[in-house]
Amino acid sequence: MEQVMQTFIRKDGEMRIPVLRLEIDYELATLHDAMLDEDLVLMKQTKHRLEKLRLELIQLEV
Repeated sequence: MEQVMQTFIRKDGEMRIPVLRLEIDYELATLHDAMLDEDLVLMKQTKHRLEKLRLELIQLEV
């Protein structure tokens, strides 16, 4: 039963990776816009979201 659960989790993770990459691209575009606007609050928020997405991506790719 444990192997079945691990297989399910692995496939679910594999499907999440492309979505995560799109989310990271979106956040990077948002960060770029915030930098152009010199919006320090939005830059900080976006960097925080990027860090969370980065950590999730690392966990899934291992």
